[in-house]
Amino acid sequence: MASTVNHPFISLLLPIRNEENYIEACLKSLRAQDYPADRMEILVAVGLSTDNTRQIVANWMKQDPRIRIYDNLKQIVPSGLNLLIPQAKGDILIRVDGHCVLASDYVSKCVRHLLEDGVDGVGGPMHSIGQDVISQVTAVAMSSKFGVGNSSFRTETGLTKLADTVPFPAYTRSIIEKVGLYDEELVRNQDDEYNYRIRAAGGKILLADDVRSEYFSRGSFTKLWKQYFQYGFWKVRVLQKHPGQMSPRQFVPPIFVLSLLVALVLSLAVPWAWWVLAGILGAYLLANLTASLLTALRTRLNAPWLLPLAFSILHLAYGLGFLVGLVRFAGRWGDKIGKIPRETLV
Repeated sequence: MASTVNHPFISLLLPIRNEENYIEACLKSLRAQDYPADRMEILVAVGLSTDNTRQIVANWMKQDPRIRIYDNLKQIVPSGLNLLIPQAKGDILIRVDGHCVLASDYVSKCVRHLLEDGVDGVGGPMHSIGQDVISQVTAVAMSSKFGVGNSSFRTETGLTKLADTVPFPAYTRSIIEKVGLYDEELVRNQDDEYNYRIRAAGGKILLADDVRSEYFSRGSFTKLWKQYFQYGFWKVRVLQKHPGQMSPRQFVPPIFVLSLLVALVLSLAVPWAWWVLAGILGAYLLANLTASLLTALRTRLNAPWLLPLAFSILHLAYGLGFLVGLVRFAGRWGDKIGKIPRETLV
């Protein structure tokens, strides 16, 4: 049997719902890990899917006894993770998304960094990919600094450094026992909030350049709008609970959208406001088209004319979602508790 010192037991946690188009590729990548098979388990929380996701996972479970399925009745990601964490036997727990594919050495490299680098969590740069024209454009937009700002794991490669947050993180059991479970209020942004709690507790999170994964981007602009609207909306609750978690880039989209709305309202009353509105739109259009051109030249997209639309969706959806969240949660600036189950994990 492999050494338990060099090969601590790993629990791979998958909170998923309606992932029939992606979950097989994800599970294949987990089974293809170069880490000893007898030192891993794969726990899947299925959130009452309306497609064939559960049946697909059940078929895989027949082939691989390491896979176990749990029904996530609350359906959202944090409740799925909270369902799986107490069931996990691992010394290291890795949170996996049904939309992703992990490199074959993902687990082994995460383990090495956790054992050797004195950190409590580790992940790596995420390479967004697309299966059709729209998802390819979306992937490029989400990997651009103009699209998402200075989000390290989306836009930077070649660097290994401490970070605020990482995708598909591997955590030591000790840091999870110290910090507790996920906040089930947060439909989105639960990873940002959780990683902030880890850092607030003295933990360190590493963005490691040799830890690689791929993420399947949304295949429609409607889904992309909904995704980023929710990111902006729920970011307000993260702000209310942990103001220190915010970075300046996260305020830019709501300020942009608010300036558009204010200028539009004023233009109905005073003629000069039309010039302000035109100036804001003109400046944004120029920046968008310039960034789209430079990005298209660098990436050689098949449909570069869709990039301006993708960038606009990222910015407007997030900004509008944030403003709606400010209104929706206006009375909750003193509420920092959230919905974190108090289950004992030790």
